[in-house]
Amino acid sequence: MQSNNPVFRRAEEFHSSNAYGNQTYAGNGAGHQGYGQTGYSDPATWSTGAPGQPGQPTAPVATGGPMTIDSVVQKTAISLGVVIVAALATWILTPEIDTATTSDELGGLITAMTVGSLGAFVLSMVNSFKRVISPALVLAFCVLEGVALGGLSKFFDAMYGEGVVMGAVIGTFAAFAGTLAAYKFFNIQVSGKFKMFVMAAVFGMIGLGLMELVLGLFGAQIGLFGVSGLGMVTAVIGLVLGVFMLILDFDFVEQGVANGLPERESWRAAFAMTVSLVWIYTNLLRILAFFNQD
Repeated sequence: MQSNNPVFRRAEEFHSSNAYGNQTYAGNGAGHQGYGQTGYSDPATWSTGAPGQPGQPTAPVATGGPMTIDSVVQKTAISLGVVIVAALATWILTPEIDTATTSDELGGLITAMTVGSLGAFVLSMVNSFKRVISPALVLAFCVLEGVALGGLSKFFDAMYGEGVVMGAVIGTFAAFAGTLAAYKFFNIQVSGKFKMFVMAAVFGMIGLGLMELVLGLFGAQIGLFGVSGLGMVTAVIGLVLGVFMLILDFDFVEQGVANGLPERESWRAAFAMTVSLVWIYTNLLRILAFFNQD
């Protein structure tokens, strides 16, 4: 079954099953050549020999073990660990924000958030559409995402109180655990229409974000991603979409394990879940800030 999720769409193995869910093999379902067509020779010329020599099929080359739940958990833990370490480093190394903070000092924090956000966005697109997943690019994305989140979290902590960041962190992991429990307990089945709806909504939100960024360059922002008014509408919608994204992630991991994906695809699954958790965290941060402001 073909995926509508661009993160998984590049992995052919995610749709390498036949109608019965079994792994397909080279030539499965394809037409066979007849005697005398290209690729066949006179039987009298056939010979035996070592694999790879004329007349013998080339032996398949092992590419490592299959993806497992354990490998996905391991790679996801590594990815999230890199994000957290980069966020903590950014928080510690940037100047403290208080009433005496100068515009130059605040500018450094804003620069870290901007560079991290733009770099993470570019790498997220590369990783989403890259045919062969690259662990190095996934980890580079995690570093830049951590820098952006560290700066953003420090800014919100200073503006809206210390409990906002911790509440968003706890809420993010609670959302992950709750979504996973609901997915398994209620045996949620992901339909094609649901996938299309979620991905269309996600790309719609990304488009709105880019539009808001361009408008901000001209001083004409409309507050789509602020902490009040219209911003709260997009924050709640974004939070719900983040949960839906996790459901897609769980579904594709389940399919990938069942179809015997190569172990390297664990990095693709880890990248997807990291994106979903970051999405949930940033929207929770805005929602909690709204209720914690004076």
